[in-house]
Amino acid sequence: MHSGGVASRSAEPRDSARESRSGTPQLDAVSLAIIEQLQEDGRRPYAAIGKAVGLSEAAVRQRVQKLLDQGVMQIVAVTDPLTVGFRRQAMVGIHVEGDVESVADALTAMPDVEYVVMTAGSFDVLAEIVCEDDDHLLDVINRRIRALPGVRSTESFVYLKLKKQTYMWGTR
Repeated sequence: MHSGGVASRSAEPRDSARESRSGTPQLDAVSLAIIEQLQEDGRRPYAAIGKAVGLSEAAVRQRVQKLLDQGVMQIVAVTDPLTVGFRRQAMVGIHVEGDVESVADALTAMPDVEYVVMTAGSFDVLAEIVCEDDDHLLDVINRRIRALPGVRSTESFVYLKLKKQTYMWGTR
């Protein structure tokens, strides 16, 4: 984390995120510092962020909107699933026969599936599921995931205790 401001970093507000040849935005130091400020406190006022990074409130607002529009970041409230009634979480490893992307797309459309990643390794897809209880988890795995065309098998890893969950990796 930066403890001081970054006013010495030079960049115009409109140059915050240019796209590289691969189509991914290339972020300058000021945009990274803005992201870092918001990761520390997503409700931090734009004026305070501007002071920390050496920009006006309006310039920060403009950069944040561009970062949101480009899909570089999201500003969301992260809850503890247990405190809002979801008592069962699991990571499900899925072996796929055929088109992995179509299975991943179908999983992405399921409201109980919070995270989907196509992998290289012993599973083709990993999906994180957040459920109310074991019956709900069984329903999602047995009736929805295993019923998808192309799903050959699944292996479930039920969470016993969540020890670490952070979202601070975006600027290091």
